[in-house]
Amino acid sequence: MKINFKNFIKESIGMIVGCILISVALNMFFSPHTIAPGGLSGLSVVLSKVSGLSVSAIMLIMGIPLIFFSIKILGTKNAIKTLIGMLLLSLCISLTSSLSQVSVTDDVLLAAITGAILLGLGLGVVFSVDGSTGGTDLIALMINKAIPSIPLSKCLVCIDGLVVMSSGIVNKNLETALYSAISLYVIVKMIDFIISGFDYSKCFIIITNEEEKLKEAIVNDIKRGITILDGRGGYTDSSKSVLIVAVNKKQEVHMKKLIKNVDKNAFIIVSKAHEVFGEGFSPISA
Repeated sequence: MKINFKNFIKESIGMIVGCILISVALNMFFSPHTIAPGGLSGLSVVLSKVSGLSVSAIMLIMGIPLIFFSIKILGTKNAIKTLIGMLLLSLCISLTSSLSQVSVTDDVLLAAITGAILLGLGLGVVFSVDGSTGGTDLIALMINKAIPSIPLSKCLVCIDGLVVMSSGIVNKNLETALYSAISLYVIVKMIDFIISGFDYSKCFIIITNEEEKLKEAIVNDIKRGITILDGRGGYTDSSKSVLIVAVNKKQEVHMKKLIKNVDKNAFIIVSKAHEVFGEGFSPISA
């Protein structure tokens, strides 16, 4: 019970902080220039410009029906969670609406980038506590459910693309759409940074004929555990050992030198691992 209460407090604080950051980005930087970097929030900015209604009101008008229509897809628990997130975001947008009257900068590009950093930071915080504020992803989910042949990723790209283009049409300025596209890119990168961070690791997949020597060198020198798989060369049809090792980014160069010294003919695949959980790394955080 104590752990659940701590998680509840953590998630609540994360949702509040995230929604405040998103609200500041929308009201202070995006709305004054009609920048719409995709999503339901971006679409609300565009429709607010056309209708004269507040961004928060439009979000509720569009968002609440979306959540009810997607209950079968999300499940009742997640739908309620999303609804709470949307109501909280709408409240924060309403409370910070006066910020749209604050002239921070007349440089649209600077406003687009700064707003994107804040909005991406806010969404990253919300996602990191397993929260949701609803959005165009619900539309994409429903389209994918109705027409499974259309991939979810393509639905999201098309919807966000239409929102970005609509900002230019409403503002009667192609540059606005370009600024919105830049904002969308920065937002995605910010979300990745908040969730994964710069503290990434590297995953080595090593195919070698010197299994024992390489295993001993890695365990004793790098101080990392190894997973060994039995493999077979598709071209040579000969047996191979496949070693899988995760190291932190500081050990990457050392690892490459060690492999070269032990088996210069080894075949190596190195990939970036944003998150590694377990012994020697971070504990599972979810």
